[in-house]
Amino acid sequence: MSMLKDQMTPMERAVALSKGEEVDRIQCNPNLSNGIARVLGCKISEFNHSSRVLADAVIATHKRFGGDGAKVFTDLFLISEAMGAKMKCPEDGTVDLLEPAIKDIKEIKNLEPINPYKDGRLPIHIEAMKYVKEEIGKEVPCTALLVGPFTSAFFLIGVKEMSKMMIKDPESVHKLCKISLESCIRFADAAISKGVGISIAEPMSSCTVVSPKHFRKFSAPYIKRFIDFIKSKGVGTSIHICGKTDTIWNDLAEIGIGAVSIDNVANLKKCVETVGDKMKIMGNVDPSSVMYAGTREEVRKATIECVKDGYKCKKGYGIMSGCGLPVETPMENIDAMLDTAREIGWPITDEKLDRLLSINLYK
Repeated sequence: MSMLKDQMTPMERAVALSKGEEVDRIQCNPNLSNGIARVLGCKISEFNHSSRVLADAVIATHKRFGGDGAKVFTDLFLISEAMGAKMKCPEDGTVDLLEPAIKDIKEIKNLEPINPYKDGRLPIHIEAMKYVKEEIGKEVPCTALLVGPFTSAFFLIGVKEMSKMMIKDPESVHKLCKISLESCIRFADAAISKGVGISIAEPMSSCTVVSPKHFRKFSAPYIKRFIDFIKSKGVGTSIHICGKTDTIWNDLAEIGIGAVSIDNVANLKKCVETVGDKMKIMGNVDPSSVMYAGTREEVRKATIECVKDGYKCKKGYGIMSGCGLPVETPMENIDAMLDTAREIGWPITDEKLDRLLSINLYK
């Protein structure tokens, strides 16, 4: 368990930071995904059937680690599944795509935007959001992590097919993105009605997957419309895109996103220099070689290095892993990340960080 104690709740810290007031420490959100099942001691598949179990796992994770956010999220396929895609549901692993909703673009007429209160696993998630918000919403900012319109569109027709269509049939790509966007908006609207904030996951928008040109043509317009809708409800947003994103950082800032969380393959220092005056930046401790496979001291050092690269960000910086943590990430490594945030404390200076780097805490 953790060695150091927080002086503020995550909510008090978030409010103080938004007003430019003193805080006890920098924000830190380790970004557990289905590892929350390990914290609660349940099987991952239980999240597919029980909103209570999903909410309990989110709540148990908040109580165990004291991170700066509580998020309801299980996998990338909620929206595409609700629109007809088929899933593989392992008993104790993350849901994965078995087959897309349609095989051929001619079948696009069979696709309909979702009803978030009826379709697929969406009602389970919406009810879980309600429980999480009611039970810990005063202590910690609660969010729903929603998969964005471009990524969800890929799972409607399949990644290979979509990649071909971007070159051969751009018009149909736009049609898929439009219907996907409508589903995203409906899901976000239902989530916002439960009082939670919205984070967006857009892995297929990564420059590791599509070119910046295709991102600007096919993804950015729909992310913008999605963000505009969320903002119209008075809710802030953040986005996570896996892989390389440096060529689209300015695009994301122009779209009007409040915060971006970057992968460990991206350069945090460069990101702060490029868009730190326009967006809050979060990241980017390596989730696998450091958080999952590293020692506590390696976690501590990597966390301090990230803070060194990030803390001067004008719009604010938060410690986070570069992507969702592997399910079996050791609990003591997650503790070590948060304890490092507490050890760094506030205010932060280069001298302080250098001094902390020069000592080994976990002998």
